[in-house]
Amino acid sequence: MGSASRPANRRRTAPERRTVVTGIGVVAPNGIGADVFWKSTQEGISVLDRVTREGCEQLPLRVGGEVRDFEPGAMVEDRFLVQTDRFTHFGMAAADLALADARLGRADYEKFPFGVGVVTASGSGGGEFGQRELQQLWGRGSRFVGPYQSIAWFYAASTGQISIRGGFKGPCGVVCSDEAGGLDAIAHAAGAVVRGTDAVVVGSAEAPLAPYSVVCQLGYEDLSRADDPERAYRPFTAEACGFAPAEGGAMLVVEEESAALARGVRPRARIAGHAATFTGPGNWAASREGLARAVRGALEAAGAAPEEIDVVFADALGTPEADRAEALAIADALGSHGTRVPVTAPKTGIGRAYCGGPVLDAAAAVMAMEHGLVPPTPNVFDVCHDLDVVTGKARRTPLRTALVLSRGLMGSNAALVLRSAAPE
Repeated sequence: MGSASRPANRRRTAPERRTVVTGIGVVAPNGIGADVFWKSTQEGISVLDRVTREGCEQLPLRVGGEVRDFEPGAMVEDRFLVQTDRFTHFGMAAADLALADARLGRADYEKFPFGVGVVTASGSGGGEFGQRELQQLWGRGSRFVGPYQSIAWFYAASTGQISIRGGFKGPCGVVCSDEAGGLDAIAHAAGAVVRGTDAVVVGSAEAPLAPYSVVCQLGYEDLSRADDPERAYRPFTAEACGFAPAEGGAMLVVEEESAALARGVRPRARIAGHAATFTGPGNWAASREGLARAVRGALEAAGAAPEEIDVVFADALGTPEADRAEALAIADALGSHGTRVPVTAPKTGIGRAYCGGPVLDAAAAVMAMEHGLVPPTPNVFDVCHDLDVVTGKARRTPLRTALVLSRGLMGSNAALVLRSAAPE
């Protein structure tokens, strides 16, 4: 008797899971909310100003990007406020804004609480909360130190509090890193979605302008000590003298594309590729090779050719050596296209928010593709590198693919490729 035969070891091919951005939440020096942030960004408005935080008046840092219109009590419940630092207040508020933008409400995710995760990045944790409690310890004694000192300063506090507050029980994590960690967190989230998670709330917000935190930063040679807000942060120019730090950041909601479409939500962009390298602290010349390798890796992961990149959101550290290394890295990775592609660094108008900075750049890149508009680089005019830096006013041009770059002061390098979600 004959029998039907089947090929041995045939594997069923799973459908490709693609990660898309469906929600953006922003708490930044130039605005709270994605729309306000984008309006200021596309207009090239600079909000850098003298640092006014109490206790910073006599410190050598003069200029930074403060979030001045943020009322924590209006966006975060009291029971969370008392046990968290300012950086977590920013993160929770931005997460709420991102979830609202994605139209991902509690009724949606309570059906699959283990399908939603949280990933954040942090470079310094909660310095303001920690400083206050240490002052209590040394000024009044151990009985006056609050119980939340053990958790509020910690790098992972934002991930924990956002997941607890939202009831998210899926994969959670934190990237404890320098600036490039913001892009690495997005990559971790995208990987979780590819592996089966339905959605991830991901991003970073920092609060480095408390006195203790500022004193820690004074050891950075690349920190600008300039007094004039219009001249404190001018990358890619002959007057480059370092970077101005900033508070704030952004949170994104990333989801599996078909799940988002099934909810009736239009994706805002697709996370196409990411790569990271490490070249060590204090060696900006070496970051040329490391950043170029990260760009090539991100392009390969995205299946993109160098010529497909329509805009580069630069790291733009703001020192001559670092700027030169980045300009050369862009040329190394993109070839002759690297000298023609529009390059922008909106952060020169708000400051570098450490891990929150590249997430703000990623948010701006998504909205730039949606509007077909490359935002300008505030306070930058006379570019002295072979780059097409967009200055003065925004440049209107079709944008399908964006490259976001980030480097950290401790030597991390990362590149992220984003694709437009608009129909071809």
